[in-house]
Amino acid sequence: MNNYTSELMRVLDERGYIHQVTDAAGLDALAARQIVPGYIGFDATAPSLHIGSLVQIMMLRRLQQAGHKPIVLMGGGTTRIGDPTGRDESRKMLTDETIAANIEGIRTVFERLLTFGEGPTDAVMVDNQDWLGELGYIEMLQKVGTHFTVNRMLTFDSVRLRLEREQPMTFLEFNYMILQGYDFRHLAQDMGVRLQMGGSDQWGNIVNGMELGRRMDGSELFGLTTPLLTTADGGKMGKTASGAVWLNEAQLPNYDFWQYWRNVDDRDVGRFLRLFTDLDLAEIARLEALEGAQINEAKTVLANEVTTLVRGAEAARLAERTAAETFAGGGAGSDLPTLAVGADGMRIGAVLTELGFTASNGEAKRKLAEGAVKLDGAVITEPGHLVTVAQGGECKLSLGKKKHAIIRAQ
Repeated sequence: MNNYTSELMRVLDERGYIHQVTDAAGLDALAARQIVPGYIGFDATAPSLHIGSLVQIMMLRRLQQAGHKPIVLMGGGTTRIGDPTGRDESRKMLTDETIAANIEGIRTVFERLLTFGEGPTDAVMVDNQDWLGELGYIEMLQKVGTHFTVNRMLTFDSVRLRLEREQPMTFLEFNYMILQGYDFRHLAQDMGVRLQMGGSDQWGNIVNGMELGRRMDGSELFGLTTPLLTTADGGKMGKTASGAVWLNEAQLPNYDFWQYWRNVDDRDVGRFLRLFTDLDLAEIARLEALEGAQINEAKTVLANEVTTLVRGAEAARLAERTAAETFAGGGAGSDLPTLAVGADGMRIGAVLTELGFTASNGEAKRKLAEGAVKLDGAVITEPGHLVTVAQGGECKLSLGKKKHAIIRAQ
């Protein structure tokens, strides 16, 4: 642990958010003497963010809790290009209408975790389309392009790796880092922003923006990145075999969201409690020290705390009750995922994939062959088994011990 004097840097350090800082001492001193407006950018490529973005959202929450001003930058403009970082191919182009709808969907989680308003430390959401859309091409080349060399841009991983693999990169994507750098400079000039935060893969883009602000305006800006977030088994945070763990209920039911956190690896519990909850560190230390079957208490606390923050207290309460009814009582809790089947029924493999329990028909067949699938307690092994439900009735589908759903008549 470092000897930070500001609450912001102390909390970020204690809870494990800091990977790299451009000038830790300078940022600490700044945060100790004044309100620091800081931002993180999010592209609007889907109607919801997934939990891979939650550590960044929580950093904005920590910023506000420490008495500073969080700014949520929605990439309405840069989404039209697509961030090439960590990608082997170009993103699909989205329409203006789709991007606008995605931003509205994404806004929900920020309104739960941040306090928005007009006050000095209230959160603000801005869209870079508002200024990038007005930036003429010749103007951009003259004002911004002169501060970037192609030589240096070719050394960035997002570009270099594509070229080394002989994979195409469009000129559109090549401009992404310039526009992201310009965002930092614009926010510094327009809103007094001094700090950009992001994931470790954004370090180069953040430094670009800092240097652009220094060259164009002489601004003293700071950058901070979080560690690459992986699970204890080396998996990527935010992804499961069944798909992404979305933050919005429209993309993932509350019960499934709660279950994700309830079923994390024992080794991840303490780290996730520090990153994703507001529990004090002493209580986290107590929970982290639990062993054997007692660690399940800590996992339940983790699931309840994160679900309450992201989905609301009622969602957490219903999810925990459903888990208790499903696992302890052997029944079917009221908050389980549901699927309606028509009068002609639906093949069991299609049911499993439709629910997201399996990623493909092939995986469904393997689970059936293993005897892992049950309907109302009866093992089903035939891929051709037709699931039918009488009008007004329902049945319980289980895959293994942890995935359950209710099948009802359409």
